[in-house]
Amino acid sequence: MGHDHAHGTATGQHRRRLVIVLAITATVVVAQVVGGLVSGSLALLADAAHMLTDASGIAIALIAASLATRPATSARTFGLQRAEVLAALVNALLLGVLGVWVVVEAVQRWNDPPAVETGVMLVVAAVGALANLVCLLILRGGQAESLNLRGAYLEVLGDLVGSVAVIVAGIVIATTGYARADVVASVAIGAFILPRAWSLLRDVLDVLLEATPKGIDLDVVRAHLREIPGVVDVHDLHAWTITSGVPVLSAHVVVDDACLAENRSGEVLDALAACLGEHFDTSHCTFQLEPVGHGDHEAAGHR
Repeated sequence: MGHDHAHGTATGQHRRRLVIVLAITATVVVAQVVGGLVSGSLALLADAAHMLTDASGIAIALIAASLATRPATSARTFGLQRAEVLAALVNALLLGVLGVWVVVEAVQRWNDPPAVETGVMLVVAAVGALANLVCLLILRGGQAESLNLRGAYLEVLGDLVGSVAVIVAGIVIATTGYARADVVASVAIGAFILPRAWSLLRDVLDVLLEATPKGIDLDVVRAHLREIPGVVDVHDLHAWTITSGVPVLSAHVVVDDACLAENRSGEVLDALAACLGEHFDTSHCTFQLEPVGHGDHEAAGHR
């Protein structure tokens, strides 16, 4: 027995934020590519490549958010909501590849750093830093609710750090002539990208592997459900995430004989759903009500 609910995904609720950030990011990418080629700065090109990854990742997220709004069918009972998680997976992999490329390229340039035009480098980096700061402020309100927005937020945060690193490198080169500062800044950008790519990838894998959602302790959930009048025990309890903002829970609930004899099953179901919604922010739940002793007839994996 269960409850049927319509869900809006977390990314879909913040789609306008992504559109604005995509427009800003794409504009800055063009400026940074031109500036990197003109100035000869690897750090500036690395930051441009990172922002290009941001732009493509955000475009993927927008497409996925649109797909996730399609209605469920008998073939896909949750619709295409998990497309958002797959988009976040692509973003994480792109971040990781980019981080490795930047570090490898920097190592190759260490012994023969090219001359860098610091004037162009500093101006373009400053524009990029300002744009990234604006994008961060736009995304901050939704990044805690959606893996896709979190991915975009982390990428833009990496861009901001990258732009600051480019500015510092430009100042060092302009004032001291130490050309390797550009290479050092590139390595710093790569070192900032890689752990954040891993963090996002780990969260995506948790969703794909149907791990228990963060913030939900199944032992605590079971204890709450057992306190409901008429409930004797709870077993075969599972919780997972379809996509960001859509946790799901199922359980076998053993009820006492009086509950069944007095036809209070509906009341128990209402109380179970209310408990999950109030204490664990989970509205999509499926319960199988069972009489005492029914578990003896179930397969071992359901006990």
